[in-house]
Amino acid sequence: DLPLSSLLALTVSRAQNLRPQIANPKLATNNPTLTTIALEKPFCVFDDSLSPGSSYVVYLYAMADSASTVNSAVTDNSSKPLNTTFQDTNGGQLGPYRAALFNVPNCASPPLLADVVNVKKVSDVLKQYLFRVGDDVTCLYDPNFPGACNPPLADDTTYRFKYLLVDVVAGVVKDQTFWSDPMKTIKQASTIDTWPGRRSGGMIVITSILSTLMFLLVVGFLASIFFFVITAVLKSLSCMP
Repeated sequence: DLPLSSLLALTVSRAQNLRPQIANPKLATNNPTLTTIALEKPFCVFDDSLSPGSSYVVYLYAMADSASTVNSAVTDNSSKPLNTTFQDTNGGQLGPYRAALFNVPNCASPPLLADVVNVKKVSDVLKQYLFRVGDDVTCLYDPNFPGACNPPLADDTTYRFKYLLVDVVAGVVKDQTFWSDPMKTIKQASTIDTWPGRRSGGMIVITSILSTLMFLLVVGFLASIFFFVITAVLKSLSCMP
């Protein structure tokens, strides 16, 4: 007889031991950006869960990272995927939202990475291998937008992602990955802030000293003018008969 640990291992799919991965930097430079994060699509991840004759799609969920993210469910009690949107979850701050859906990547015939150097093929190859979360800047403002809306992410914010395999006919989740490791968008370059409340203590001290010196210079200048005028008046009075 097989030990319990072996029996449990047989019931766990390959996908349930995997996590979405950030895109290889050789394929996606400048990643993450202020508002996007490029991920590798789940090639060969769900193969063990595909049944002949059935139709499947992959759902991608996103969520701002928190202590509870790794335990956040993306299905209801009947194993149907949540239809939560970017707007429903305040951009993933309140829970996971569906950022995308696409066909299951073809593990048997993936695109050739060698074609990345081919100018005519590189765009198609990258679309097949990668998905960029936060890449749609218009869907939030289109009331008739079809499918999942994938708006820009917030800058300097940490997110996690999860892939689901969904049976199109039954409408239920057949398999899913773990939540990804944390991935953070970059921080927007700071601008010069002239509000004193945001200056450092050292800057405030220097500003105070300079202001005091300027005040003393002005007082000294006015005092010298006053002294010059008084001296001239006294001389003119002494010369009178």
